[in-house]
Amino acid sequence: MSSLEIVATGPMTTVQDTGRFGHAALGVGRSGAADARSHALANRVLANPPEAATLEVTLGGLRVRARGPVTVTVTGAETPVKVDGRGAAVNEVLHLPDGAELSLGTPARGLRTYLAVRGGIDVAPVLGSRSTDVLAGLGPDVLEPGDLLPVGPVPEDPPLLDHVPTAPIGAEEVRLRVRLGPREDWFTERAHRTLLDDAYEVTPRSDRVGARLAGPVLERSHEGELPSEGMVPGALQVPPDGEPVLFLADHPVTGGYPVIAVVCSADLPIAAQARPGTRVRFVPWR
Repeated sequence: MSSLEIVATGPMTTVQDTGRFGHAALGVGRSGAADARSHALANRVLANPPEAATLEVTLGGLRVRARGPVTVTVTGAETPVKVDGRGAAVNEVLHLPDGAELSLGTPARGLRTYLAVRGGIDVAPVLGSRSTDVLAGLGPDVLEPGDLLPVGPVPEDPPLLDHVPTAPIGAEEVRLRVRLGPREDWFTERAHRTLLDDAYEVTPRSDRVGARLAGPVLERSHEGELPSEGMVPGALQVPPDGEPVLFLADHPVTGGYPVIAVVCSADLPIAAQARPGTRVRFVPWR
């Protein structure tokens, strides 16, 4: 059985798949790949099943060594890729012989890169998923140098494509579609206009739980706090300081701060690739 040895992790590397479903009543969120689109593309290229686990790499810096021959691909935020010091490409099938070392540099744009291996990362599932949930502390630990990750059985079908052209990922400014509610009545009309007219900036305090945004304060029309209620990915929750937090993959399943709007689920991969310093504009979802 082949495996991947972690040599270096960069700022953070985790194991992710499509997430764990059906456990919200237990206080367990879905988790899974923050950029589900790039994760799915990586598995599709290698003919893996959609639920196969990949490595989610934040701002590059990952180095892995093949223990046994493996076939891999790199998707998501475009990063310099090297195999044993020689340049390689993203969105391309790469064959690594035993002992070969693959390294990822820092992406010029975007935030999260995905490394998939043919057969998937075969760590033990927890509640039906191999995803690392950094908020709940479920799944495999955040990866560290020296970790050895087993690779699952190779699919019968060959890789589907040698190279996949994709649209650029990451930008200095992104637009995210939103629908007001469910608690827009807790905010003034001025706050509604501010949300849709002004720009916010992703701060360095962001993580897989949520993107913390800096920008104009959203004024409340109600005092006090709500009883805790269910939260979803894409919820724009507004704490007392008035600056919204955009919930991402590892968001809490409940919260007591009011949600002024929710980002369209199709735009969540864009949100997941917004690195600190990115300007975010919210536009009505029609």
